[in-house]
Amino acid sequence: MFFRAILAITTSVLIIITSYISSGIATDKTAINQVPGVYSFKLGKFTITALSDGTVPQDLHKILTNTNSTEIEQLLHRDFLANPVEASINAFLIDTGDRQVLVDTGAGQLFGPGQGGKLQLSLKTAGYAPDEIDMILITHIHTDHSGGLVENGRLMFPTATVYAGKADVDLWLNPANAERSQLEHRYFDEATKTVKPYLDAGKLKSFSGETTILPGITARPTPGHTPGHTFYVVESEGETIEFWGDIIHFGSIQFPNPKVTVIYDVNSNAAAEQRAKQFTHAEHSRRLVAAAHLPFPGVGHIRAEGKGYTWIPADYRWRD
Repeated sequence: MFFRAILAITTSVLIIITSYISSGIATDKTAINQVPGVYSFKLGKFTITALSDGTVPQDLHKILTNTNSTEIEQLLHRDFLANPVEASINAFLIDTGDRQVLVDTGAGQLFGPGQGGKLQLSLKTAGYAPDEIDMILITHIHTDHSGGLVENGRLMFPTATVYAGKADVDLWLNPANAERSQLEHRYFDEATKTVKPYLDAGKLKSFSGETTILPGITARPTPGHTPGHTFYVVESEGETIEFWGDIIHFGSIQFPNPKVTVIYDVNSNAAAEQRAKQFTHAEHSRRLVAAAHLPFPGVGHIRAEGKGYTWIPADYRWRD
């Protein structure tokens, strides 16, 4: 761990220096480029690291369903936001001490240049190499969660075994479903490009029902957004965190009104029902959660507020 910490610090310093030099030197001040997003904290004996894959702009008037423009604008205004909003793409690394487990892989190249695709840089900054990743837990097969598995036809995590819900594997990797469903064909094409190579290499494992992945790491199906959508519950020395995937996309809208859905939902009614169920559970349990699309690092708690909920980010920590 000491060597990894030194490597991470060295990498961060080099990135900052490079950003400084590449930005050019002005006479009175210098603009420094944004550096990779990395935030680590302890969970019992485990180390959890949030890794930013970047952000993407989202036009909520085109994306949100079961709402209206007036409600959207009022809720955005309340949170000092304006449409379009920037959605974070967060992945997470669980270091158990002898295993490195990645939760989701970001978008890779699928959103195009400048939008997402920064996971590898964040991973390097955290002091990890792609071939050190032992397991990858996919919350669901969608562009910005499984997209980083393959780039330019190459497995980005050549030694890792990928885990995903069987219902998602059966849906997205069956070409016949693209023809008989009303879902966008691009999701099937993207799954073929990014997930199927791991299947072909014997490195994809699917599961149904609650499944123990490793001691202390459990997959818990939460279907709705996609049929194989999954939470991963991680426990160590009495501490717990739950990795949420896409149970929520836009906190400013869906915490105060969990009934609001998105066009990305495979089954919007089921997604809304699942969100209501999981919000209630998280509020009652006071469990720490990690969300894929809340502002980086996307780690915190939720509490009930009025007829909805509010997000409480975890306390920031940076000390020995």
